[in-house]
Amino acid sequence: MAEQLPYSEKVMDHFMNPRNVGEIADASGIGTVGNPVCGDIMKMYLKIEGRIITDVKFKTFGCGAAVATSSMVTEMVKGKSIDDALKITNKAVAEALGGLPAIKMHCSVLAEEALRSALKDYYIKQGKEVPFEDKGHTDEGEHPV
Repeated sequence: MAEQLPYSEKVMDHFMNPRNVGEIADASGIGTVGNPVCGDIMKMYLKIEGRIITDVKFKTFGCGAAVATSSMVTEMVKGKSIDDALKITNKAVAEALGGLPAIKMHCSVLAEEALRSALKDYYIKQGKEVPFEDKGHTDEGEHPV
């Protein structure tokens, strides 16, 4: 039998009852990120009006931590400005969930990247220069290849 990872109550709640699941048909920005090593794929949809994220939805194919981090990041950005959304880090997502096992921290990285990817798409669709650096995926050391 597989060993169960020590997930917080918040992680389990967001996994069992994910918030903001779905798609936004007329999304202002859509971001898709994935990690082919672990198989997690996240797609995030943003509706932005006057630099405020008025709606956000996600679809995630992955483990419980991937679903939970996707759900949490949507709650963290809904109603926030683009500038505030850009300040959200993977560590902030993990902390908001009451922590993640070290082997699952890459899921919080993917959630941050999905948000940034959707914001980047928004700027491109607006014909504006992307005002932040694309961090790229950085969890190579966490999984055996």
